[in-house]
Amino acid sequence: MFRKVLIFVLCFVTCGGAYAATDKGLVERAEKYLNSITGLSGGFVQTANGTSAKGTFSMLRPGKVRLDYDNMPVQMIADGKDLYFFDKSLDQITTVPLTSTPAGILVRKKIDLQNADIAVTDTVQGKDTFSLKMNLRGQEGLGNMTVVFNNSPVALHSWSVVDATGAKTDVVFNNLGPKTNFAKDYFQIQRHKTVGTGGGDAFYD
Repeated sequence: MFRKVLIFVLCFVTCGGAYAATDKGLVERAEKYLNSITGLSGGFVQTANGTSAKGTFSMLRPGKVRLDYDNMPVQMIADGKDLYFFDKSLDQITTVPLTSTPAGILVRKKIDLQNADIAVTDTVQGKDTFSLKMNLRGQEGLGNMTVVFNNSPVALHSWSVVDATGAKTDVVFNNLGPKTNFAKDYFQIQRHKTVGTGGGDAFYD
């Protein structure tokens, strides 16, 4: 499961896709909603290769995201600069620049879905939801990310990431609500240093 979560992190960096028709009105609705958000918190369910994991999702604009997985010592944290995958059981951290990920556009100070370095390549209007398919400009063919919003009122519903191999990871949110009063260090990886027994440093949680 750790590998699947790590793939979910890394495939953010290589999103792309074929161009299709877009509805400017839907893009503007999503853009207006995303720019109205200061902070959110709630639950999520992630599904990949038939395996599900759930946990807690939090975001604070600009730049901060945190996903904590239930029953796994795993975190994803964006601190405004980088996106970290933290495997507590191995005390191992994988880092990618937040600006290189489609997820990063959702927490920018000003979200521009029409002129940014991430292109909206397709939009779909459904009965209860609408969706925007995105890719990093210049990386077409390497995968895609689709963000789904509730129609009324407009709200973040889910996102899906497809990597270059065709592997798909779905994240569906639940009970999302506004929240801004996070602890000062909430969007930072917590590694508590103690004295190691083998001549080096050790960490514990």
